Amino acid sequence: MQAFRIHVGGEGRYEEAPDPVAGDGEVVVELRAAALNRRDILVRNPPGPAYDFPKPFVAGHDGAGVRRDTGEEVVIYPGVGWGPSDDLPAGLKWLGGPLDGTFAELVAVPEENLFPKPPRLSWEETASLPVAGMTAYRALFPVGGLEAGETVLVLGAGSGASSFAVALAAQAGARVLVTSSSEEKIERSRNLGADGGVLYTQDDWAGAVRELAPDGVDLVVDSVGATWPDSLRALRRGGRLVVFGGTGGAMVELDVRFVYLNFLSILGTTGASPRQFGAFLEMVQAGSWQPAIDSVRPLAEAETAYERLAAPHDGKVVLSI
Repeated sequence: MQAFRIHVGGEGRYEEAPDPVAGDGEVVVELRAAALNRRDILVRNPPGPAYDFPKPFVAGHDGAGVRRDTGEEVVIYPGVGWGPSDDLPAGLKWLGGPLDGTFAELVAVPEENLFPKPPRLSWEETASLPVAGMTAYRALFPVGGLEAGETVLVLGAGSGASSFAVALAAQAGARVLVTSSSEEKIERSRNLGADGGVLYTQDDWAGAVRELAPDGVDLVVDSVGATWPDSLRALRRGGRLVVFGGTGGAMVELDVRFVYLNFLSILGTTGASPRQFGAFLEMVQAGSWQPAIDSVRPLAEAETAYERLAAPHDGKVVLSI
């Protein structure tokens, strides 16, 4: 098969690789599309041992395709070994590092990792769902406890996970506000169901959010990290801050008294359990929105897809296989 593999030193090669062989309880999937995530950059050039895996390995976490044994159209849950609890993974390993991933013509995965493809979506849209979509779903609902009628602020409109968060929250009946670097991205968020937004490039964007929600928002979804102080200021008393990323930096300084005197909660999450992934897919199928796709390239152009992912983009970067 042809695959895009990561070699020592972070070198990526589109090359011939051995066809995967299904082990006990596994199925080979003929992939039709795959999508990139920020983690694909981290495992290629690891910032620390947590992302440093033996090489070479086939890159790619997200994928959708056809079961070779039955011909069913499926989307792949990218984690292996989450375990019985929905709260915490027990011994999770991911496709695309350390396990061989989805930037290939074929992949072998446990049968339990296969879920029916949402019929209303294309292959490219379906492949964009897993990592970003289930992360947004878990942040909003199982962890964030978002309910209809509440107001949620989603930071960084335009990224894959943020776009999913906007669409899912609006579908659930919440009022959605966003932050973004441009009015154009705020307007595109309106197409996914956002009520409005503010530019995080302006001074005191948390104050600007307060103008749209004078009592503060019920929930903030933050994948930036360095924004925590402003995110907390945007919350109402008793509000919740859910965090699943640190794209703006890993270190932050907080006013501890402000947190406890306002009864605020800070909740961490990443990924989702297989059961939560299934619930997310059911919500996707029941919706009418389309996943935000930035661009689609053939598998042979995976290197340029990485370059696009590292540059400013809007929505998911997808590979057609």
